[in-house]
Formats: sequence, structure tokens, C-alpha cells
Amino acid sequence: MRGVVAAVILCLAGATGAVAQESCTAQATEKKLAGAALKSFMTKCEKDAGARCDAQATDKKLSGAARTSFSKKCVKDATGA
Repeated sequence: MRGVVAAVILCLAGATGAVAQESCTAQATEKKLAGAALKSFMTKCEKDAGARCDAQATDKKLSGAARTSFSKKCVKDATGA
């Protein structure tokens, strides 16, 4: 029973977390980053977004051109580019 409850919580957290999360650009603006700090933050944020998007593509069982297209759009949306 605990496993089912944990799975439901994780699914809900993942679904709402992706929607509520701000783009990297919005976060950097909010933090008033500039120069090297901005570059470092954006690089890390883009890398993290890429990992999340790849995981989502795997969950959706995408491959080939569909995976590439999904990942590019996902990263673009996440970074605010």
C-alpha cells in the first residue's frame, strides 16, 4: 500500500512540478544575475532541463526523430529561449 501511495505522490509532484516551474531565463531575471554568474546559471539550468527532457522522452518511449524533436522543444521551453 505504501508503494502505491508513494507512486501516486511522485506522479502528482512530477506533473505539477513541470507546469509550475519557471523558465531558466525567468529565474535568472528574478535573481538579477549578470555576467559570469548568469552564464554559469544558464549553463547548469540548460543541462538540468536536458536531463529532465530526456527522462520524459524515455518515459513516453520516444525514439529517433520524435525523441529529438520532443527534446529540442522541451529544452527550449524550459530555458525560455
